[in-house]
Amino acid sequence: MIGIIDYNMGNLASVYNACHTIDAHATIVKDPNDLRNYDRIILPGVGAYKDAMQHLIDTGMNEAIYEFATSGRPMIGICLGMQLLFESSQEFGHTDGLGLIDGQIIKFDKSKMHEDVKIPHMGWNTIKNKEHALFEGLDNPYLYFVHSFHAVTDERNVIGTTEYGYDFVSAVNKENIYGFQPHPEKSHDNGLKILKNFMKI
Repeated sequence: MIGIIDYNMGNLASVYNACHTIDAHATIVKDPNDLRNYDRIILPGVGAYKDAMQHLIDTGMNEAIYEFATSGRPMIGICLGMQLLFESSQEFGHTDGLGLIDGQIIKFDKSKMHEDVKIPHMGWNTIKNKEHALFEGLDNPYLYFVHSFHAVTDERNVIGTTEYGYDFVSAVNKENIYGFQPHPEKSHDNGLKILKNFMKI
């Protein structure tokens, strides 16, 4: 049983459809009290960090996510959902995040990039992955990205990086918590393979 968290910020239909494409039994979850009924959860997201965190707090979903995370069951954040796992973000000033992974979310540093590199980072790019269960059967997979901010965290949490002007963190894992900056649900076979691997963890 996979719960896909609905907090008015996700591209829920794409994630839901991707789960069903790989025959994973997934349900969209709005009630925080229902999270305890699931074996795994997915925190998707597209939009503004501050608005997303406020909605999680207003609905009590943040506390339900903490409870789930401490249970040891696997959870994965996708795009904005991954960024929310961290301690804070610089987007529109400082906003505290869920704090499940140490580190913060920062804007791409244009001073480190060639002038022709555009922000947001949008389109297909490669993850240079470490050997990890989420990348079983994959080697530097090509995935779909849409974002202007990225994570900065301890190297021990990093399972994949991507080059866009400079190398940035694009996949993380800390204990039972996983995160992907790209969108596996929009990345065809490579993305579906990552979701399949998540279901086996």
